[in-house]
Formats: sequence, C-alpha cells, structure tokens
Amino acid sequence: MNLQSNFDLAPVTTFHIPARARYYASYSSVRELADILAMPEVQGLPVLHMGGGSNLLFTCDYPGIVLHSAVSGITFAGGDGPEVLATAGAGERWNDFVEHACRVGYNGIENLSMIPGSVGAAAVQNIGAYGVELADRIHSVTAYDTVLAREVVLLPSELHYGYRQSLFKEPHAEGRYVVIAVTVRLTSEPAFNLAYGPLRELAALDSLTSMDVRRRVMEIRHSKLPDPDVKGQGNAGSFFKNPVVSQDKFHRLVAEWPDIPSYPLSDGEVKIPAGWLIEHAGLKGARVGGAMVYPRQCLVIVNTGDAVASDVVALSGKIQDEVLRTFGIRLHPEVIFVGD
Repeated sequence: MNLQSNFDLAPVTTFHIPARARYYASYSSVRELADILAMPEVQGLPVLHMGGGSNLLFTCDYPGIVLHSAVSGITFAGGDGPEVLATAGAGERWNDFVEHACRVGYNGIENLSMIPGSVGAAAVQNIGAYGVELADRIHSVTAYDTVLAREVVLLPSELHYGYRQSLFKEPHAEGRYVVIAVTVRLTSEPAFNLAYGPLRELAALDSLTSMDVRRRVMEIRHSKLPDPDVKGQGNAGSFFKNPVVSQDKFHRLVAEWPDIPSYPLSDGEVKIPAGWLIEHAGLKGARVGGAMVYPRQCLVIVNTGDAVASDVVALSGKIQDEVLRTFGIRLHPEVIFVGD
C-alpha cells in the first residue's frame, strides 16, 4: 500500500490519454482498502475505483484519489453435478480468468475472451460479446460496502443487471460498493453459445471444447480490434453502446437500409450494431486531432499517438451528431467520462 501524489494516469489506462490524479493507491486486500480510505490525506476527496483502466476517459486531471484493485486469486469449487463455481479476485485480468477456466475444461465464459480490463470492472459493466453477457453466468459478487464498512455478498437479484448496467452504476449506489471478488457459474458439460455468425462453423466440430471457442473468438477480435498496448492504438474498447430500437423504428430503417444488421430481443425490441451505423454514416477513419475512428471496427476510437481528451470528446460528439442525422438514432457512450 503506497499513496502516490500527482500520479500520471496515462500508463495505467488503455486510452493512454494525458491526465493526472491528485492521489493514487493500489490495494490487495479489504484491510488495505479500509486503511487507505481512513488516511487523513484523502478525507473529503472524490474517490474513483479503477480496474484495468480499459473503459475510462479522463477528460481532465482527477482532483481526488484513484484506487486500483490488486486483489488476486482464482479458485474453482465443484458440486455433485456438472456446475462449478469459479471465483476470481477483482484485480485479476478478465482475459486471464477466462483462459484459466478454459484450460481446466470449464465452459460458460469462453465467448467473453479478450475483453480488456479487470474482473471487478467486468462485474460493474456487465460485459458482453458474441451472444453472452456476464450477467448470464453471475453467481454472486463480493464487495466492500463503504457505508457499512464491511464485506457483503450481492446476489444476481440485487445486482440489477441490464445491458451494460448494474447496481454499481445506479446513482444511489455509485461509489458505495467496491468489488472484491466475482463468482460465476460454469459447467463441465459441453454447452456452448454458437449463435453469433462466425462461431456457427464450430458446431460442425467433433469434441468441441471451450478452448476451441476461445481461440475462434480471439481470432475474430484480433482481426478487427486494435491492441491498446501497441503505440498508436490506445483505445477503450467499444466506445458506444449498441442502440435498441422499437419494431416500428426498425422497419422504417430497413425500408431505407435493407442490409442493416439486427439482433431481435426477447421484449420485441431490436438491437442494432453501433459500429455499422457509424461506418454507414460515413465516419470510417474520421479524425479530430489525434483521435480516429478505427477503420477496421468503427465502434472503436483510437488514440493515434498524440490525442488529448478534447480530441476524443469532440470526435465522439461528431459521431453522435452524424448517426442521429443519418439514422435518427442517438448513440450513448459505453466509455465512462471522468471529469467536468
């Protein structure tokens, strides 16, 4: 536990956008977290909990303390049947957790391979990809309740999961709970979600494993997504949420754009890929300063090397305006803006 002042946030966020925090500290246990929060220097200051820094855009220097979880450990607990409960510390890299589960032969989260960030942030964001959302597999989340000053276990019914939404993002609870560990339900049975187009080909394979699915997901992601660890490709993953529209709105869109992709939802509404909308609004490769719409996946904004926060903010606004003008759909950021 080491409280650092005037901390450079660019190296610990995947956008690598210049910004500094008044204080920064990493903790590896609930006790260390409680001790940091009790320090005189941080009393009365804003507090931000950060995992892998993969879903944040600091639009200015942060005036409070940024806390980084380094809570580690991965365990598996089996029962009488095929179900297995897998628990990972909030500070573990999400992709490492998925790989570990696949290597020991457990199934259920392989579609979520290569999603950047930490296990704790995954639970806050309710990450999803290729037909699976984390909420589909959640068993429980262990968190530190800063109001009660103790650990609590939150069950799915309490987590209020929705599309990229959770209890942790609700105004009345935001900042109250700090994720310490996440437990998901896995299975040793060969049950896979192969509904997403490029994954359907795997259904023809004999003796399919979760590692086979993981490898295919990784191939897909590598083919179209930038690597934030490569200079000139800093990014925060999917910048916008995929919009959901009514059936009436969708039918009007199809009349003008017959090839528009879509995913029907159980409530009768329709989800449309935001990346497709951005590309067909003519924004592939669009730039503002050092920020650019990634040409191979328009859902991503990249820092080409010298972007500042205002570049990204201006480009995201331009995208929203053009998509609204072209399709009558307002896109909403998935990336969290931290600042004024």
